[in-house]
Amino acid sequence: MFHFISHFDLGGAERVAASIAKSGTGGIEYHVVEMMRGRSAITSEFVNELQEAGIVCHRSLVPDIRWHFVVERLTALFFPLRFLWIWLRWHPDVIHSHTELPDLCTVAAMKAMPWIAKRCRVVRTIHNNRLWTGQALLGKICERFFILHNSNIAISESVRLSYSDRYGSVPPIIHNGVGEPRRRTYERLCPGKINVVFAGRFESQKGIDTLVDVVRSLAGDNRYHFHVFGDGSLGDMLRETVGSQANVSINPPLFGLSSYLGSFDFMFMPSEFEGLSIVAIEASMSRLPNIINSCPGLEEILPADWPLKVSKNDRASYLRLFRDFIPTCRREELGNKAQDFARIHFSVEKMQQGYEKVYYRHDSTR
Repeated sequence: MFHFISHFDLGGAERVAASIAKSGTGGIEYHVVEMMRGRSAITSEFVNELQEAGIVCHRSLVPDIRWHFVVERLTALFFPLRFLWIWLRWHPDVIHSHTELPDLCTVAAMKAMPWIAKRCRVVRTIHNNRLWTGQALLGKICERFFILHNSNIAISESVRLSYSDRYGSVPPIIHNGVGEPRRRTYERLCPGKINVVFAGRFESQKGIDTLVDVVRSLAGDNRYHFHVFGDGSLGDMLRETVGSQANVSINPPLFGLSSYLGSFDFMFMPSEFEGLSIVAIEASMSRLPNIINSCPGLEEILPADWPLKVSKNDRASYLRLFRDFIPTCRREELGNKAQDFARIHFSVEKMQQGYEKVYYRHDSTR
């Protein structure tokens, strides 16, 4: 059983692949293959985590160059040669692809070697509501392949609806799942303040503009401190606009963040859209109340009557929550409510079992 991921790094899709591969179910040997070579501070820790769990890791020689779609296309063009070696060495029964670059590489390999496609089943998880931005033609080709081979799995109802609206096919759903986190103390909390954590890529999708507006608006409110973890193309803007404020600390990604979430008082997620947020589910599992934008992929991970949500990232509504509701709310009750909901709907065991049923079903039809 081979998982194809973009790179060994700290991302939601990579975390899902790792969680499935750590299942420990007898009769399945898990491998994880990266398409471009991860080179962040997280990479070695991620690889060590997989290897300690007995998962075989296949590193890429192609550097992770986040420059232009052309680099990904070249990676996909040469991937069939690499996959041929994998096939001759390991004879994978099932390939599980995560995100667009692995999807593109998978389709390229199967179209270049159709005789392998008849012997190796493909499972593909749709992790996001918006696919193939700026690559519509390639997306059309890839989606035709996945639909024809009955490969698709959606991670949420919002993802399924988005996919159905665009491609006319309705995939089944297996929700992302996370395990009960190990509890560790984050040492850089601000005593006497309400410690709010934001963790995610510094990109527009994650609502960085809203984060900046809220942090800037609360600069004079001494009750709060925002701990921001991540990196991305908007990092310089974030540091230039609020980096010098006393109420915020901007940090690189923190490996093992889930184990530290219980140290904080609230999580802030103003994302514009999500497939199904792993870090938000991890927060709930840690009994950390989540302040969210009520967008697809976020509103599904919390109860329908959740009080800490805002429609359309309305700044005034966020400020009312921070100034009036959050300082006096019963945080422990909210945390318990979120955890109960997450345990029922998003357990890692439920996700593992769901995918393994798919793997065996595909294998039995060969």
